[in-house]
Amino acid sequence: MTEGSSRKKEDLIALALEARKKAYASYSHFPVGAALLTESGQVYTGCNVENASYGLSICAERVALFKAVAAGERRFKAIAVVTETMATPCGSCRQVLAEFGEDELQVIVADPEGQVKIYTLGELLPASFTSKHLPPLR
Repeated sequence: MTEGSSRKKEDLIALALEARKKAYASYSHFPVGAALLTESGQVYTGCNVENASYGLSICAERVALFKAVAAGERRFKAIAVVTETMATPCGSCRQVLAEFGEDELQVIVADPEGQVKIYTLGELLPASFTSKHLPPLR
């Protein structure tokens, strides 16, 4: 996010905020919205979708990423996540992001009032386990 990065950051946050409005957070009452920027310039959004069987719930970040992958995207530049408390992505989301994102992937967290903090995926998931740690296929 170099050229026009401030504008792009604001756009991603706005899209994540809109996605958050669609969250199905009937159990936690903690709506989350995400907007994922691909290397090709496309943006995919997601919201958390909860289920009475809690383990079947899915986070906003993974919804956005899975939509992007289903559309053929494989490389990502940034993700914005909007929550009431500026929570960072959970461990599962960090691991899934690491599958496709580099350590430099920007993770922008914001709240509805406009507070923003930016991390890199490497900061949030140091020494991540990725395919480079697997033995070669035979």
